[in-house]
Amino acid sequence: MSSDKTQLSKLNSPKRRYPLEYTRNIGVAAHIDAGKTTTTERILFYTGMIHKIGEVHDGAATTDWMEQEKERGITITAAAIYAFWTSKDGNFANIPHQINIIDTPGHVDFTAEVERSLRVLDGAIAAFCGVAGVQPQSETVWRQMNKYQVPRIAFINKMDRTGANFLKAVDDIRTKLGGNAHPLFLPIGQGEHFKGMVDLITKKAYLYDENDKSGMKFDEIAIPAQMMSDVAKYREKLLEAVAEFDDATMEKYLGGEEITVAEFRSVVRKATLALKIVGVIPGSALKNKGVQMLLDAVVEFMPSPIDAKAATGYRETTTDELEQLKITPDDNGTVVGLAFKLWSDPFSGRLTFFRVYRGTLTKGMALYNPRNRKTERISRLMVMKANQREDLEVAYSGDICALIGVKDIITGDTLCDDEADLILEKTTFPEPVISMSIEPNSKADQEKLSFGLQRLADEDPTFRVTSNPETGQTIIAGMGELHLEIICDRLKREFKVESKSGKPQIAYRESITKRSEGEGKFIRQSGGKGQYGHVVIKLTPAEKGKGTSVENKTVGGAIPKEFIKPAIEGIQEAARNGVVAGYPVIDWIVEIVDGSFHEVDSNELAFRMAGIFAFKDAMKKSGPILLEPIMGVEVETPADYQGDIVGDINRRRGQIQNMESKDNNLCVVTANVPLETMFGYSTDMRSLSKGRASYSMTPSHFDQVPANLLEKIVETSSRAPART
Repeated sequence: MSSDKTQLSKLNSPKRRYPLEYTRNIGVAAHIDAGKTTTTERILFYTGMIHKIGEVHDGAATTDWMEQEKERGITITAAAIYAFWTSKDGNFANIPHQINIIDTPGHVDFTAEVERSLRVLDGAIAAFCGVAGVQPQSETVWRQMNKYQVPRIAFINKMDRTGANFLKAVDDIRTKLGGNAHPLFLPIGQGEHFKGMVDLITKKAYLYDENDKSGMKFDEIAIPAQMMSDVAKYREKLLEAVAEFDDATMEKYLGGEEITVAEFRSVVRKATLALKIVGVIPGSALKNKGVQMLLDAVVEFMPSPIDAKAATGYRETTTDELEQLKITPDDNGTVVGLAFKLWSDPFSGRLTFFRVYRGTLTKGMALYNPRNRKTERISRLMVMKANQREDLEVAYSGDICALIGVKDIITGDTLCDDEADLILEKTTFPEPVISMSIEPNSKADQEKLSFGLQRLADEDPTFRVTSNPETGQTIIAGMGELHLEIICDRLKREFKVESKSGKPQIAYRESITKRSEGEGKFIRQSGGKGQYGHVVIKLTPAEKGKGTSVENKTVGGAIPKEFIKPAIEGIQEAARNGVVAGYPVIDWIVEIVDGSFHEVDSNELAFRMAGIFAFKDAMKKSGPILLEPIMGVEVETPADYQGDIVGDINRRRGQIQNMESKDNNLCVVTANVPLETMFGYSTDMRSLSKGRASYSMTPSHFDQVPANLLEKIVETSSRAPART
């Protein structure tokens, strides 16, 4: 891409302040406590967006603005913010860039925030702890980045901590995550001796002024003699990895010619955008080291909206088929964008976070929602700065903004010009794994509770609210204990509802083990017009994690076309309550193979009921089993307590996957443990290790419930309000 301002693309509006080429949409994502929010805070400080650094541990970080975040020192909701940066060196030197940043949560309970943020971002900073390297949630976040094909830079944070090892962290990314990681800088010293960095591309070394705590001052020095061989070795490895992305560079490299710094930077950018390498930068956000280099790398190597992978849209054709379209940024095109997050704002009402993929959006414009066929007017446009907001007159392609005035909308809706009439690819979210009952302390609060829960469910796609038809209780379901605890806390503070909740319940699932056939007939005769529906299906187990599907394989009009859809709806409805203990059925394929109808008596309701009966009939014959959620658990403990920790995991029906010794007499135990046994684990683990061990937990998979526990679960499921 040219950095010459006269060579800008015609896709830009002439009124645009920061052209598409000089815009970056990035997210900061990582394991909990790897330093995402601290890094974001430093970025805001160095770019001049804030004039005093706020610390997470003091509850003063700009992007951790919710009361719950300040109290717990963790990020709960993804916060959008923007900054401006001008690199002093490089292929984009002296060109101001706008960087839109989303700081995402690290805790697994809020993984949906990461999922929807990565869906609309063009690039990402993956932060890692210099001591711990790749941790469980790092793997989850990395998989999410792979899913959305997001180019990334790795930032190895906490290089000032005792035990930090930069090259081991780089190796971790390569071995545990499969990322082709190569250092862009090497640290000068590690742990308490971390005092500077060497740029492998320019071969310049920088030494921080230890008397300047802001990290603003650093001197350019000669590369320390003891580092010369390492610098040459890792620079050569980096050049070898990226040279293949440019024929001229490859020719020079093979011919032994010198590659210029500008050429080197260009091919690193090409390789990063092609997801072929991950550049790695060391630093310490807390000690204000390495963040300016990270910002330069964002400008130099991260994609602009033009470079990013085009969004995929779908439009119905006259033959009821879906036409696939590529949506590329263009300020002059018709407006297309995605509502990726909803938020209830106490001052402005409901905010809709919106990524503009194409077109120019102005205040007062009417946008069409293809999901509900409604047109809504945008009364106000805003740009977000965490919980602060500024009014905006216009938003261009590639911008992330907030809309006010859109009422009938859900997360993942496309809003577009009615001429475009297309739907962008939807974001998929994990299913809840835990549920509990909730009720207000007084009847007067019932309405407020319902309103609050509905608002929170609109905001959070992994939070579900249902009603148990047997007990009449309201059931809330989410991604973990902390998730539901935060929901209850928000109900109290934001919606002024005092409530009490029941004991958390596990979101079990059901599945099948063998192929079977099922038949469903619904016949009612009551004097006048009757009802008749008849469906025959084949039920087959699907591959684990592949989800469910229904296919129509009838021939010769055995079931008329207009009754196929209600039959499918009946099958899907039946799958929401399995035959073992009434839990949703996962991983199956149904083929509707036959059936019959009556010229007069057949209707949609009859075929819906026939679909329900056919699925239940087939499932009873297909070896139904009950599945429980299994969690991936990683415990970091002093070696002295390793035996007690492992023994406790075994008592919880856990299966030890790996035990690894680390420096500083630490041991990392990795295990798969049923969620049902993990309630209260935090307290037990701390008492076993005298408060010195820590753990993290991520959803891993579903596994069959042991026979000795099955009966107990089936018995309680008819009474318990644990349905999701």
